[in-house]
Amino acid sequence: MTTNEQHLANSTEAAGATEATETVEATGAAGAAGAAETTLVLGGTGKTGRRVAAKLAALGRPVRIGSRSAAVPFDWADRATWAPALRDVDRVYISYQPDLAAPGGAEAVGAFAELAAEQGVEHLVLLSGRGEPEAQDAEARVRASGAHWTIVRASFFAQNFDEGEFLGPILGGELALPVGDVGEPFVDVEDIADVAVAALTEAGHAGHVYEVTGPRLLTFADAVAEIARASGRDITFVRVPLAAYSAVLAEHRVPAEVIELLSFLFGEVMDGRNAHLADGVRRALGRAPRDFSDYVNDAAERGVWKV
Repeated sequence: MTTNEQHLANSTEAAGATEATETVEATGAAGAAGAAETTLVLGGTGKTGRRVAAKLAALGRPVRIGSRSAAVPFDWADRATWAPALRDVDRVYISYQPDLAAPGGAEAVGAFAELAAEQGVEHLVLLSGRGEPEAQDAEARVRASGAHWTIVRASFFAQNFDEGEFLGPILGGELALPVGDVGEPFVDVEDIADVAVAALTEAGHAGHVYEVTGPRLLTFADAVAEIARASGRDITFVRVPLAAYSAVLAEHRVPAEVIELLSFLFGEVMDGRNAHLADGVRRALGRAPRDFSDYVNDAAERGVWKV
């Protein structure tokens, strides 16, 4: 999860914008009038995008939200929306939906990057994925666009356990996935957003690839155990065969293309290729990445896993 937003991590947008995002969109409207250094944040209501937008707004930077419901709509599936969203924009945070591993993802990102460069965008920051050839194809196309670029590679987000795909099963007391004892360096989306904002606002990040991870490897069973401890609940992790997992998704009427993407992510990407740490957070920010236990404790204090 690209995440790998791009693993399962970036596969859906949050439903609706938060209060902070609404404020950012108002700032973006001012930027549309031609303010200097306006940043277009694609996926601006998603896990990383809304944080990037909020952090930029907190720095006083004009921001335009790139989403289908924004004041200036942006839709990856409708190329007629791309040029209006790019008007008077200097920088872009690119988060592709549903995932760079999806068919056509790299081609769409490449076409967008070329258009952005043609319209005078100076810097593109791409959220990419670890261990995905399709994501690396998208990276190559962004590099070839003619604009300055920074690549942020990430895999599974810690916040998937409380903001997205895994929350429902955890609230139900059992998370069942087709993955075994493979270590995953779950990365905090706040770290991803901080790296992206640094690349969008500071000198010295152009031409860099930042592979961002947490500071240690955990299996999914380890992660669920930490959540159970912090929340004081009995929550278990169960490994299931990939075919059975896909069948359950189909029973719940998950679209076939989503099932195919998840089968790829769990069946191929989670083969151990990403079971190692990287120093992207420290290289970009000069600090250590946030630990999974810090995320878990904060989320538990907010009561997100209470039933």
